[in-house]
Amino acid sequence: MKPALLEVMRMNRICRMVLATCLGSFILVIFYFQIMRRNPFGVDICCRKGSRSPLQELYNPTQLELSSTAVLHQTRRDQVTDTCRANSAVSRKRRVLTPNDLKHLVVDEDHELIYCYVPKVACTNWKRLMMVLTGRGKYSDPMEIPASEAHVSANLKTLNQYSIPEINHRLKSYMKFLFVREPFERLVSAYRNKFTQKYNTSFHKRYGTKIIKRQRKNATQEALRKGDDVKFEEFVAYLIDPHTQREEPFNEHWQTVYSLCHPCHIHYDLVGKYETLEEDSNYVLQLAGVGSYLKFPTYAKSTRTTDEMTTEFFQNISSEHQTQLYEVYKLDFLMFNYSVPSYLKLE
Repeated sequence: MKPALLEVMRMNRICRMVLATCLGSFILVIFYFQIMRRNPFGVDICCRKGSRSPLQELYNPTQLELSSTAVLHQTRRDQVTDTCRANSAVSRKRRVLTPNDLKHLVVDEDHELIYCYVPKVACTNWKRLMMVLTGRGKYSDPMEIPASEAHVSANLKTLNQYSIPEINHRLKSYMKFLFVREPFERLVSAYRNKFTQKYNTSFHKRYGTKIIKRQRKNATQEALRKGDDVKFEEFVAYLIDPHTQREEPFNEHWQTVYSLCHPCHIHYDLVGKYETLEEDSNYVLQLAGVGSYLKFPTYAKSTRTTDEMTTEFFQNISSEHQTQLYEVYKLDFLMFNYSVPSYLKLE
């Protein structure tokens, strides 16, 4: 009887051990699939400790010969430097930057990146990418992040949120990059988005009413109240009006890149271009060590502002106003190597 009892007790212990092992394995499987659902690549997006930094990859590549891409970006850096030097009286009016000047510089601690976002130059998708890079597994697919969420300031940390020593350390140690676009094409894109779309009532109220009041003779009361039918010619007249520039800084959507990102005060390691957006973006991701599993989102957008559209918008702008507007954006044209558009009739 006693041996039989001992055998029953031994079997009970074995059953409990098997059950515990199965339960533990089941929990591990669930945990694994939760991780894989967040990060289907199975790669640790959050950290790159022990690996080479983006700056090392850019300036001290593992291969002996510089790639054609590296040479291209060196040429772009030189263009910015040369333009800043040649136009130092204008580009360096302000000797010292304040924290408020750094609010467009998004910081990724884990991959040692600083991205200066420029509205109307694919900044929504780049903010999505930065949310993936800084999210520590919270996001995996950039395009699953709603555009509205990408523009919530609390979702990304900017350089102005750090102390002065922390700012200086990051500016020295992190890879800094920005994306630029042909200045007048970007300007037309901003106008189309903010003044021709009926849903942008906040811009109509904030800027449209002011533009119509100043630039339109015999404006109707409805136009003055709504501000939703601003003509491109009125928008241009508003931008070149000295009163506008004295009153307050331009809105970020039509502010110059050199005023948003301060490339004459901050040395940018990479200057990407809208015209080569996908290639330049994936080069940044490659340098950050995530290029094998994270790519820049691509999708066809038929409403994109093109050079042909920009030409049409400028047809009704007088040569005097074209010349004045070019002067406003001249540094962006020179700094990022954009030629004077053929459709301009400069005086």
